[in-house]
Amino acid sequence: MESHQYLHRVHGKLELRKGDKIRVNQSHLLYSLHRRRLHPPTTTTKPSTMAATASFTNPTTFSSITRRSHNQPSSPPTTFTPKQQPSFKPLISQSTLTRHTSIITASSSSNSSSSSPSSNSTASFHGTCYVVRDNIDTDQIIPAEYLTLVPSKPDEYKKLGSYALIGLPASYETRFINPGEYETKFNIIIAGDNFGCGSSREHAPVALGAAGAVAVVAESYARIFFRNSVATGEIYPLESEVRICDECRTGDVVTIELEQSLLINHTTGKQYGLKPIGDAGPVIEAGGIFAYARKTGMIPA
Repeated sequence: MESHQYLHRVHGKLELRKGDKIRVNQSHLLYSLHRRRLHPPTTTTKPSTMAATASFTNPTTFSSITRRSHNQPSSPPTTFTPKQQPSFKPLISQSTLTRHTSIITASSSSNSSSSSPSSNSTASFHGTCYVVRDNIDTDQIIPAEYLTLVPSKPDEYKKLGSYALIGLPASYETRFINPGEYETKFNIIIAGDNFGCGSSREHAPVALGAAGAVAVVAESYARIFFRNSVATGEIYPLESEVRICDECRTGDVVTIELEQSLLINHTTGKQYGLKPIGDAGPVIEAGGIFAYARKTGMIPA
């Protein structure tokens, strides 16, 4: 562009001065102004150029200088009042709480009832397992076409369970749920690496829980699936120390001991160590994060 200004280098920096008519590269000019904004000169700025410098470095400073020059009073400070959030409707059905109590076998120790909510869970699970491989994504757990079902409605919660793991490929000859049924005979799922990957769907752990599953034992999880499992309180997402899915078969009878962090395969006679569930255990046992918050007094019951 044509300009009556040119770039003059002073002490290693570019400055604008009126003078000869030359051609100025626009990108070079913008870059120079950008550098002046990020690295303002350390030398004392003359009063005559203070307003111009402020316009490049901080528009707020320039406006404050203008107000002081006209002796205008500053506007009174305003108080920020956050909007009150609407009440949150739980995602899961109330039947989730009673379902856990009917499956979990609590420890018979005398101090179990008086233990703190953050203590390790003493629950155990017993049943038959369903084995899947690596990278089972949420679209295989519950396809997107069924996400219109509302889990907080009991009839739709039940229907959601009938579609659990319906997206698995045909290579899985044994289906997790038989067609026309609402509950599975496999209440423990054993998986490989990266279980629950793909898009974030709260319906994924809810569908497994609605079908009757109480725990998934995987080599690793997608983080969002793990968090949704804890938040909804539908299933226990347990991690194995070894690759159990290579040594178990669908239909094996297994027991999970949470307190010992142990999985016992009664069909093969082998035992496998599990990683402790930690503080997530009491949240799941309570029925989800909101039920846990009410139980511990974090929010009104």
